[in-house]
Amino acid sequence: MTRELALLAIVAAFAGPVLAHEAAPRAGAAAFVLPEPGSYELPPIAHVADFALQDETGAPAPLLDLAPDQVAIVSFVYTRCSDGRGCPAALAVLQRLDRAVAADATLAARVRIATVSFDPVHDTPVRMADLRRALAPRSQWRFLTARTPDEIAPVLAAFGQDALPLVGDGENALGLYRHVLKVFLVDARGAVRNVYSSGFLSPELLLVDARTVLQTESPTLVGVIGH
Repeated sequence: MTRELALLAIVAAFAGPVLAHEAAPRAGAAAFVLPEPGSYELPPIAHVADFALQDETGAPAPLLDLAPDQVAIVSFVYTRCSDGRGCPAALAVLQRLDRAVAADATLAARVRIATVSFDPVHDTPVRMADLRRALAPRSQWRFLTARTPDEIAPVLAAFGQDALPLVGDGENALGLYRHVLKVFLVDARGAVRNVYSSGFLSPELLLVDARTVLQTESPTLVGVIGH
């Protein structure tokens, strides 16, 4: 089995039906009581620029590309990752989030998901297109990569996303990375409003935080996107 097929198999195992009444525990589910949207604040943590990358067709594409009333949920992965606690877990959570966002017309117009590869040598637009087909997005979920490692480096630095290549004997690269799972909530001004990692990442939490930021940025939407 190739690494790509292994990744998709792990994603499938982590994913599952997105049902509000689902009783069985599942990976990526919130293990804590969530606050009401808008009942708390998420002040900016950092600011990031809207970098130019490539989409899965190979066309130039901005990373964020947000309208004033939108937010982005950005994740960094690589398709050769086979650690079930890393990229596959993040993709499984994002797939559940994608389904939940697509099911709500208001959120579908205002929440964008972007998955970015930090391994452009292997994760070409063709490979990102394969990942897109496998995950079958229903919302505004985009799959991005860069032309070269030098092009993705400033993006990773701006977000504070580590991705250190592991090397084998001599100069032979293994094609693997040491990295920490991170997912970012970014508003339309490029302000990072929250950062999530393993143990603190669930579709429910991402939705509550996205609604909170949207209510802060667009007060007229309060009540419309509360639940």
